[in-house]
Amino acid sequence: MKISAPCVLSLSWTLSDAQGQLIDELAEPVEFFYGGSDLLPKVEEALAGAEAGHETHLHLEPEHAFGDYHSELVCFEARELFPEQLELGMHFEGLPEGSVTPDMPADVLYAVTEIYPSHVVLDGNHPLAGMALRLHLRVRDVREASDEEIQAGSLGTAGITVLNTAPPGAHTH
Repeated sequence: MKISAPCVLSLSWTLSDAQGQLIDELAEPVEFFYGGSDLLPKVEEALAGAEAGHETHLHLEPEHAFGDYHSELVCFEARELFPEQLELGMHFEGLPEGSVTPDMPADVLYAVTEIYPSHVVLDGNHPLAGMALRLHLRVRDVREASDEEIQAGSLGTAGITVLNTAPPGAHTH
């Protein structure tokens, strides 16, 4: 079956930065909805018309991947606004109540990037924002999408990978 919207792809890949440093490797295939929100537009474009067994190498500039890095999405908030058990890499949707930067977007997923006794640094950028990426994709299988999958426009697996669209509030187009 040739890849065309809507369908479901089973993919594996190796993702690295522009210098070839490994970022992510998916050896066991994962299914994605093609023609919805699971894959970046440039990835879908590169796979259009391909079949199971197809392999491709892509170079994605930030504007075709996870967008530019926006320093205005980084803020400092008081440590006492956060749970006692706070760790680097934890994520919060929006800023906590009582934040000192209420003009920050509420629909952004913020990652804890630094923790100090008096404050916490939050970053609303996608972890790969601002990076050019190299992607080696392998199409393992292609199947027809079910009515439920078509209606949802996603398999919901994209959140576990780096090929999903950017977090809410970020712009990748």
